[in-house]
Amino acid sequence: MARKFHFYIVPTPIGNIQDITFRAVEILKEADFIACEDTRVTQKLLNHYDIKTKCVSYHKYNERERVDFFLNELKSGKTIALVSDAGTPMICDPGAVMVEELIKNGFSVNALPGACAVTTFLSQIPRYGEEFTFIGFIPRGEKQIQETAKKYAAHNFVFYESPERILKTLKSIQEVRGDVKIALGRELSKLFEEVIYDNISNVIEHFKDGIKGEIVCMIYAEDNSELADLDFKIKELKDKGFKAKEIAVILSTLFNLNKNDVYKKVVEM
Repeated sequence: MARKFHFYIVPTPIGNIQDITFRAVEILKEADFIACEDTRVTQKLLNHYDIKTKCVSYHKYNERERVDFFLNELKSGKTIALVSDAGTPMICDPGAVMVEELIKNGFSVNALPGACAVTTFLSQIPRYGEEFTFIGFIPRGEKQIQETAKKYAAHNFVFYESPERILKTLKSIQEVRGDVKIALGRELSKLFEEVIYDNISNVIEHFKDGIKGEIVCMIYAEDNSELADLDFKIKELKDKGFKAKEIAVILSTLFNLNKNDVYKKVVEM
């Protein structure tokens, strides 16, 4: 019987090396080769589970040039497993280019469930309702950070950040959002895991002497989230050159608001 072609997305542990499924280990052992960000990092995992499969580098700097190689290998009947250094591939990790090309060329992509920092973090903090917005790594510039914080004022928004920048990022958010409630997790699944749920000022104070480990953070929606969201929409339309009357008509029509109330708010801003 002809061998079936396969391309697997395989999550790997985000910290604790035991956080990998039996199926993931089996796939990694059976694959013809493993595409990974850093072969040195992945090799440590493979050594732990006595996996002898060959590793091939695949990262954001060589995604395009690897496409033809992967396609040719799949066409010849090979099985490929894609991993990232930690967590689920394509969640702020390389893989999107390859998956798009596979689908274009008629191949199926098999994604395994497994470790992911976002879901690990969200499952252990208080949330009221299921909605949240994940934006990946937050922008680096102070102005961009503040614009992002204002843009998602009506949403619980989640982001990744480095330990070197997180305090500066939180202070920038505090300037435009005040003493908003946040949750912050670091070193998830590791020995020194820490998750804090508090006002942003208290979190900044708690880590004033520095912070270590990979960071996941959620800024909670403001209590008057509908008004905050409206403020941002008004600002966006103003920035695009719309006049007050035009903005009032647009927003009142789209969101079933009183046109006069919207107009008054536009003029006051």
